[in-house]
Amino acid sequence: MTKAITLLTCFLMISTITIVKAQNFQGQATYETKRAVSDIQFQGGGMTPAMQDQFREKLKKSMEKTFILTFDKTTSLYEQPQVLSAPVSGLTTVVASNATGDEKQYKNIKDQKVMIEKDFFGKEFLIVDSLPHWDWKLTNETKQIGGYTVYKATALIVVTEKEKAAYGKRQLEQSNKGTQMMQEPEPQDKLVTVWYTPDIPVSQGPEEYWGLPGLILEVNDGNNMILCSKIVLNPKEKTTIKMPKKGKVVSKKEYTEIIEKQMEKMKDGKGNIRIEMNK
Repeated sequence: MTKAITLLTCFLMISTITIVKAQNFQGQATYETKRAVSDIQFQGGGMTPAMQDQFREKLKKSMEKTFILTFDKTTSLYEQPQVLSAPVSGLTTVVASNATGDEKQYKNIKDQKVMIEKDFFGKEFLIVDSLPHWDWKLTNETKQIGGYTVYKATALIVVTEKEKAAYGKRQLEQSNKGTQMMQEPEPQDKLVTVWYTPDIPVSQGPEEYWGLPGLILEVNDGNNMILCSKIVLNPKEKTTIKMPKKGKVVSKKEYTEIIEKQMEKMKDGKGNIRIEMNK
């Protein structure tokens, strides 16, 4: 019985790899995103415990989104399906748009290029840059996700001196201006854990994750989690993987600087960003 199951597993794996190697191969993977909000801390007397819990719950719901990754052997497009959702006001909108974002992400492995179409408060940007480098550490640890055998890999994102200096500067400004409503955590090195399947041998994944010998099905960086819930290989109706074109063309560095300047404009006299809560 065990031998029969092993042979069946090998047959399915070989069949999947054969499909991927087909000339006109295409696949679609559906991902669900979540974010831990228990780490968000408040200080000062601006919000009651009930208001803080309400804010965390709204933020948590705003982070629960569905994305579809359409991919072939060298390119991919990661975007949300076209659905209507209720707007979320105040800081929740700001955090949500920067954390997961109503955006499109295009990756070209062959050209080592990433293009991200973002909308920030009604202004469209097209971020064009090189693919990020991931120093993956491969392991032999495995588990099952949706019938696929996945392998664990990790990468460490080290906090830069520039990020530490910027954090120190913000803290100094806050102490001079007054009490900060939301406590900003000190930047820490972040361990990213992903699970990928060699059964689908394409070097793709959700968001900007890539660079492994198989499709990435799960991502966890300690705060944010992305989990694949469905995979369709060679769907009957193929989708054209198009490069995003809308928005002002900027680099990642330029976009970050634009966002930082805009956030400064939104602050009140004490350096806090005003939070609006829907009743």
